[in-house]
Amino acid sequence: MTSLPTPSEQPDDAPDSYVGLDRDTAERQARGRGWSTVRSVPPGTVLTMEFRSGRINFQVEDATVTRCWVG
Repeated sequence: MTSLPTPSEQPDDAPDSYVGLDRDTAERQARGRGWSTVRSVPPGTVLTMEFRSGRINFQVEDATVTRCWVG
């Protein structure tokens, strides 16, 4: 039987704290807080819905984070 993969640890962080920051600052802050994957996308981008522990997502409009979610 194959063992299940161990999910990476997810930082204890508040996604709402990134809303309003400029993209570069938000990305640096997220990496500094331990997020293994940081993804910035424009509004309306089609994304897959699989949950990935350790990933934080930023919706960015005019170089500013307008929405943030994990997974």
